[in-house]
Amino acid sequence: MSNERNAGLKVDASLLVSNPADAGPLARQLEDMGYDGVYTFEGRHDPFLPLAVAAGATSRLELTTGIAVAFARNPMLLANLGYDLQLMSGGRFILGLGSQIRAHIEKRFSAQWSQPARRMREFVLALRAIWDCWQNGTPLDFRGEFYTHTLMTPVFTPGPNPHGLPPVYLAGVGPHMLEVAGEVGDGLLVHPFATPRFIAGEVLPAFERGIARAGATRAERAVSCQVIVATGLDREERERNLALARGQVAFYASTPAYRPVLEAHGWGELQSRLNVLSKQGKWGEMGELLSEELLNEVVVHGSPEEVGERLRARCAGWAERVSPVIYAGDMELRERLVRAIKRA
Repeated sequence: MSNERNAGLKVDASLLVSNPADAGPLARQLEDMGYDGVYTFEGRHDPFLPLAVAAGATSRLELTTGIAVAFARNPMLLANLGYDLQLMSGGRFILGLGSQIRAHIEKRFSAQWSQPARRMREFVLALRAIWDCWQNGTPLDFRGEFYTHTLMTPVFTPGPNPHGLPPVYLAGVGPHMLEVAGEVGDGLLVHPFATPRFIAGEVLPAFERGIARAGATRAERAVSCQVIVATGLDREERERNLALARGQVAFYASTPAYRPVLEAHGWGELQSRLNVLSKQGKWGEMGELLSEELLNEVVVHGSPEEVGERLRARCAGWAERVSPVIYAGDMELRERLVRAIKRA
């Protein structure tokens, strides 16, 4: 199984645009370079609109929200979005969902937050109940603790999707959410703030517990691993991008929800120190607290060829997809990177 997964490792690129209209040309370029898929995330722009544009501009790329914030929406809204993007792309859409943290859900989205793992589990079950109604004509009668969907008239029923229903991948860091991903998801999105030790010791065991709870097998689930990458066409560019990656790692490390990653290495107290600085707005000072050991555990850096080899080695045996998170780089760099990953 290890060799099979390593040989078939798919490579996804970020589809980051300042205008969704620009997603088409960029996605087409990435497809021509040899990327297997593209992903968006819930950042400065909506994660679904660029993928809708990319769907019409490509023929092979798989299109993933990596991630869309589930709790900022409801199962019915995402059922429609997932159905339509699967239809527009001809069956190439992957619905990637995450919970986000409480502060963002309540203060940024003005939505409800409680028991995130239980809520996510029910969210996916409700989503699947809606799709089952549309795909198979099953009466819609979902009654849960957080979501209730019992009304579906013919005028609102799109009918069976000719391309089938999209897979649902869930992101997780804590053990309960990781178990939910294994139990009710089709795949797992590994957070970019992770280390090989944390993945092997915490992430995969929890994911596999969820798979066992569902009575499924690991072969029925996929793992997509996002990895922070710092590379460049020359040494100066690599060092500049490594500095950008250092700042992003410091931001992640300051967040209480990601403390378990640090604790796996005995670095838990660093999270408290970084959190204090973040509340003081001292973003520039935060990166200075990161040791080279920590940076090397989280960030894969070097020339595109070195990064390609290291990414493939890092994901060997347990991941079906890898998504290099690049904070800067032109198209030549992206092309060299995907070639290096697939050649390594």
